[in-house]
Amino acid sequence: MGRSILLSAVLTVVGLFSGRVSQVQAEETKGIQATGSIYDFSMKRLDGAMESLSAYKGKVVLIVNTASKCGLTPQYEGLEKLYETYGPKGFVVLGFPANNFLWQEPGSDPEIAAFCSSKYNVTFPMFSKISVKGADKHPLYVYLTERSPFPGEIKWNFQKYLIGRNGYLIAQFDPKVTPEDPKIVAAIEAALAGPVSAAGK
Repeated sequence: MGRSILLSAVLTVVGLFSGRVSQVQAEETKGIQATGSIYDFSMKRLDGAMESLSAYKGKVVLIVNTASKCGLTPQYEGLEKLYETYGPKGFVVLGFPANNFLWQEPGSDPEIAAFCSSKYNVTFPMFSKISVKGADKHPLYVYLTERSPFPGEIKWNFQKYLIGRNGYLIAQFDPKVTPEDPKIVAAIEAALAGPVSAAGK
């Protein structure tokens, strides 16, 4: 009798706790699903300043997770060339350092900033190091990999997401697709030719 009462009480507590966890998870998921575009996110720059991605409204944006000690790191050069070529037309590259793949971005934000500047003369906006995969994935990458037209985990450093002038994801390119690849160039040019509408107004 006593054991039955105790077991019943334990199950009740567990049930209440599980229900609360499910409710919290549902609320968090609802918040993620409500995200309409990249403009809903604010990110920390490498210099420590916070910046809303709404600052890039009306621009075509290429979001890239970067790393300083990767075989693909030389892609910084191609990304910078894209930025210099198409920047005046309304295009911008946003770099997000991440240490998720074989710890290939171990540096601090100041170290990453110094590396990008001295090695590749990077002038496009670079943001503070974040996680792009796993349990601690940043909400921006939850949106890009789970709540977008191109769901799926990040494959490696330098995966690329192209955002249209309205703030919505329109294309995704695998890490080994270089910045100068005709597919990327054509997609950027097509997006630049498109109208600014909806979220981009």
